[in-house]
Amino acid sequence: MLHKITTYKLILGLLLVSIAGFTQSQEPVKHLKLEEAIEKAYQQNRAIQLAKMDETIAGSRLKQTDALYLPQVGLSYTAMTTNNPLNAFGFKLQQKSITAADFNPDLLNNPKGTPDFSTKLEVMQPIINLDLLYQKKAAEKQAEMYQYQTQRTKEAICFEVQKAYLQLGLIHASIKVLEDALSTSKKVESFTDNRFKQGLLQKSDLLNAQLQVKSIETNLAKAKSNLGNASDFMSLLMGNAAGQLYAVDEIPFSNANQIGMASTPSAERADFMAMQKAIDATDLNITATKKSYLPKLNAFGSYQLNDSRMLGFGANAYLAGVQLSWDIFKGNRTKNNIATQVLEKNKMSSQLQQLKDQAQLELGKTYRDLNNASFQRNQQEKAVEQASESLRILQNRYEQGLVNTTDVLMASTQLAQQQLALIQASYDKQISLAQIEFMTASNKK
Repeated sequence: MLHKITTYKLILGLLLVSIAGFTQSQEPVKHLKLEEAIEKAYQQNRAIQLAKMDETIAGSRLKQTDALYLPQVGLSYTAMTTNNPLNAFGFKLQQKSITAADFNPDLLNNPKGTPDFSTKLEVMQPIINLDLLYQKKAAEKQAEMYQYQTQRTKEAICFEVQKAYLQLGLIHASIKVLEDALSTSKKVESFTDNRFKQGLLQKSDLLNAQLQVKSIETNLAKAKSNLGNASDFMSLLMGNAAGQLYAVDEIPFSNANQIGMASTPSAERADFMAMQKAIDATDLNITATKKSYLPKLNAFGSYQLNDSRMLGFGANAYLAGVQLSWDIFKGNRTKNNIATQVLEKNKMSSQLQQLKDQAQLELGKTYRDLNNASFQRNQQEKAVEQASESLRILQNRYEQGLVNTTDVLMASTQLAQQQLALIQASYDKQISLAQIEFMTASNKK
């Protein structure tokens, strides 16, 4: 029950793999804001809708416990006939139709078939049932548990949308880098082709330049295909049909530091609170089982109409009373039930502690990933500057015939690689920041 969020992530991953092999006509590119994507996911995502259904079901179960206070009313109509001496005489008594002749021993011992048509209204009113009282409190805790589960599911989907949005930004930026690299490579190819026709360069130089263009065109085609896959995955998260391409804002180059960021997961994180409510509910169920040892006090009453004719309502009578009942011994069933519930509670307490320990471990790793991504991004900024300057110098020298084609192609490839690495580092940093926010989220009910 508390692993639904993890299961849903696995399902999303499998769906993304299946989408990768799916091709269809794409609609025009639509620009998508992150806030718009999150809002649509909140409204239409299937996992959130299922979590809300579980919450509604828990609320409905809670309403069932109102029977603790409310009376139970039943109405019945019964038709019977008998020649049993005792029952036949009893029917006449209930119908208030006894006469002196009915005391004749022959009639008493050998009555004819005697009909009875009875209309009965019964009422049961609970008064003191302490076990049911604590069961109601346990149901309240379970309802709260599902509320926290819905909240955590929304937080998880929000994080998934952020990742998918950043993935789209990464792909768009990669496409731009590859398009720039393709443009540069085509210029080198054109210049090399002219020099080759003039007899100033060898054919191998031209082939290398052409090979560079083909390689970049292949990578660019793959990137555009990945854009379709990533867009379909975003549509899945938002509850939309696949086939729409999305354009997004550029990946922000955030310089946020760790000052003010939580170093430990909040104790009020929704999944922690859901588990704690489940423990509280089990604890109340244990108390309810213990209270079943105590006596129960309930009132009852009935109003009855009896007649010898169908649809007759001749004689009337009522019965009312209060019952004090006490289950003294049930073959150790209650005792063993309590022992089982205590073990279940201890198990859930251990699971909660394990969940917190695992969250702390993952948070520490995410902080280290953030530091690595921040350092790598700073390094890549310098590397891109150096690669750009190196390519500029080599292009000038190439046009003067001072360096060979291979040097220019390698410099062009190196610049594209460093630019892609910079984009990836920026993506990794933003993912780490989003993950830290998700892992340290506190209760926002």
